[in-house]
Amino acid sequence: MHRFYCPDIADTLTLGEEDSKHCVKVLRMAEGDTIEVVDGNGTLYTCRITMAHPKRCAIEVLDKEVQTPHWGHRIVLAIAPTKNLDRIEWLAEKCVEMGVDRIIPLRCHNSERTVLKTERLKKIMVSAMKQSLKATLPRLDEMTPVEQVVNQPFEGTRCIAYCDALLPREQRQTLAGAYRPGTDVMVLIGPEGDFSPEEVQAATAAGFVPVTLGDSRLRTETAGLMAVAFIHALDQSAKCKV
Repeated sequence: MHRFYCPDIADTLTLGEEDSKHCVKVLRMAEGDTIEVVDGNGTLYTCRITMAHPKRCAIEVLDKEVQTPHWGHRIVLAIAPTKNLDRIEWLAEKCVEMGVDRIIPLRCHNSERTVLKTERLKKIMVSAMKQSLKATLPRLDEMTPVEQVVNQPFEGTRCIAYCDALLPREQRQTLAGAYRPGTDVMVLIGPEGDFSPEEVQAATAAGFVPVTLGDSRLRTETAGLMAVAFIHALDQSAKCKV
């Protein structure tokens, strides 16, 4: 069944113009056809098309179901966007497919990209949400200074990953050692030039646990994806042991 996104579908009973066009013009769906609509807040609606208009496709709700994220806790990825925009878009898509609750683009001392337009990124995340059959759209923040994120209150495990050989390395744990499966977690990933020593010091002073993602030097987007994948793998492993 075809799935669409409309955050206010319960109030308007009408798809947005872009989804209406895709539904009626591209997919050639007609009155009486059944579709699925998610609101991005965790509710899946089963609907019937009542007016197949390419700019305002009207529906009636046949059924609705609350679908909470399957991982059951908060996963927050705070990451410095890459100079190549395609890479951070790819990362956002894959993280949504696997499952995250919030993505915070970081502005750091060594950032190659200091401005990020989030409109296109959000569209990619919406598409990934629908493709992966989720009903919740992760929160996407505007570009935020790393100092501000470090000082935000967060109830859960907070980790910072870095690889600079000049920064203290012996104090780093593996992510598996720092993270307790099934609990809220935030992971900070730096830019191509890594976090500055001052940023690492500020994060650890605020309670962030220094972690390593392995012996290989990873690209920024690879590190972000690996961190999210690690968390899900650790969660699944813990469930299998119960």
